Amino acid sequence: MAFWSRSAEIPTAEAALPGRAAPLPVPDAHFVSGHAISPPYPEGSRQAIFALGCFWGAERLFWGIEGVWVTAVGYVAGTTPNPTYEEVCSGRTGHTEAVLVVFDPQVVSYENLLRVFWEGHNPTQGMRQGNDMGTQYRSGVYTADPDQARAAQASRAEYQRELERAGFGEITTEIITATEFYFAEGYHQQYLAKNPGGYCGLGGTGVSCPTGLAAG
Repeated sequence: MAFWSRSAEIPTAEAALPGRAAPLPVPDAHFVSGHAISPPYPEGSRQAIFALGCFWGAERLFWGIEGVWVTAVGYVAGTTPNPTYEEVCSGRTGHTEAVLVVFDPQVVSYENLLRVFWEGHNPTQGMRQGNDMGTQYRSGVYTADPDQARAAQASRAEYQRELERAGFGEITTEIITATEFYFAEGYHQQYLAKNPGGYCGLGGTGVSCPTGLAAG
C-alpha cells in the first residue's frame, strides 16, 4: 500500500498527524464470539493490550482462548487521536498495531496471555515483524496497572534467558503503561475469521516461554 512506511523512528508529537475528534465506527458484535466489541464489558473482567506485528494474526491468537470474553484490534502508544489505518501505516502517528484482550482472570491468567504473546512472534526484531517493517509493527506490552507491569517485566526476563539459550538476540519489546486504545476500522476486526485465507505475517521463534505454566 502506498501509505506504508518503513520508518524506524517514532514521530514527535509536533510532527505527528492531527487525527480527528470522532472515533472510527466499529461493529457492535465480535464476528466469532458474538460478544460486544466495545465497552462496557462484564463485571470482574480485565483488559490486556499487546502488539506483536500485523494485528490480523495477533488477534486470532487470542480470541479462542478459554476465559477470553472478546478481542479487538486497534492502535495504541501513539500521538494522533483516532487515527485511520492509512495514517498509522504512514509512520506519522506513532501508533503500533495492537490487540485488546478482555478476559476473565478467574479462568485465564494474565501470565498465560503473556506466554501466548511471547511465543506468537519474534520479539527481537525492533521496528518490524518478519517482512512487515515500520514503527507500527513494533512489539509491545501496554499495561493496565502495576501488577501487569511487574508480570510483563518478569516474563520478559524469563523469555530473554530462553531466547539466549536458543541463540537469539536481545528482546526489543516496549513495556509501558497503556495509553488510549483506538479501535481500528470494522473491516480489520476479526479479519482472519472473515477471510480465512488472508495474509498473516506472524512467526514465532519456536522457543517456548515458561511464563504462566504454574498459573494453569
